[in-house]
Amino acid sequence: MSEPLPAPAPAPNPITRLLAPRLSLASCVRAYIVRSTVQAPLADPAQRLNRFPATPFCAIAWYVAGEAELVAPPRGPDTPPWQPVLLLGPQTQPTVTYNPGPVHLFMVVLFPQALHALCGLELPDWVDHWAGLSDVLGPRWAAMSDAVLAAPDDEARVAVLESFLEPLWQQARLSHPGSTGSVAGDWVRRLAVQAAAAGWGRGVRNIERRIKAWAGQPMRRLRRLRRAEQSFLDAREAVFAGKLSWTEVADRAGYADQAHFSRETREVTGASPSEIARLGMSDESYWLYRIWA
Repeated sequence: MSEPLPAPAPAPNPITRLLAPRLSLASCVRAYIVRSTVQAPLADPAQRLNRFPATPFCAIAWYVAGEAELVAPPRGPDTPPWQPVLLLGPQTQPTVTYNPGPVHLFMVVLFPQALHALCGLELPDWVDHWAGLSDVLGPRWAAMSDAVLAAPDDEARVAVLESFLEPLWQQARLSHPGSTGSVAGDWVRRLAVQAAAAGWGRGVRNIERRIKAWAGQPMRRLRRLRRAEQSFLDAREAVFAGKLSWTEVADRAGYADQAHFSRETREVTGASPSEIARLGMSDESYWLYRIWA
């Protein structure tokens, strides 16, 4: 009597990771993101989409393998071409990209005021904008970027990047008032406090001008994006606990009503709260929503 054949090994899943920075960089780096489908290629083109919400954060994205194409918003005549290493500013609307084939993405997400302090970039000029890193920053950053691409794995990439950022950030914290302070849950509120405490001219207009220079966007928009992010985290926690109430989530976040909550969520993510809750767990293109915390 022949023995039963062994069960086939389960198919590998794409690698999707959110990594925290070292404590000394916690007020500079929001997180590191790793996404790789190299070992688990996705056959369905719809699953090779990547959905990113509007965000106040900046980022540097390294495509260690593969490439991406912009799907939404539609490409315009001024849209920069894709490059293997991209510097991305804050985004005021959701973005969708497409990977023609397997991809390995390594990304560092930076607080906007930190990027301003590190590089001296005029953040208002970078809202809804991106460009090749080598086209914007100097040879020192380009050399670091090459070392990140050449690193053998993602842990080594984090080590290369943090060794580069650590001394720059320590100097920036001493010389730039908008970059001081420890990590805090509500970085937007901390930014407002720092703007109010920095130098002369503490009137409302001067504070708002300072915030926009540091973060690229006005405080009203930053608070709206922060509220949407916190609402998403609250809703996900409620789903895991089996106690989801959209009315309670909207009320806790300070929305006028559930319709207000739904409208702003769609503006930030491109989907309704219920769609985010459902697709975030089942649709591979919503992978970022599964790991963000």
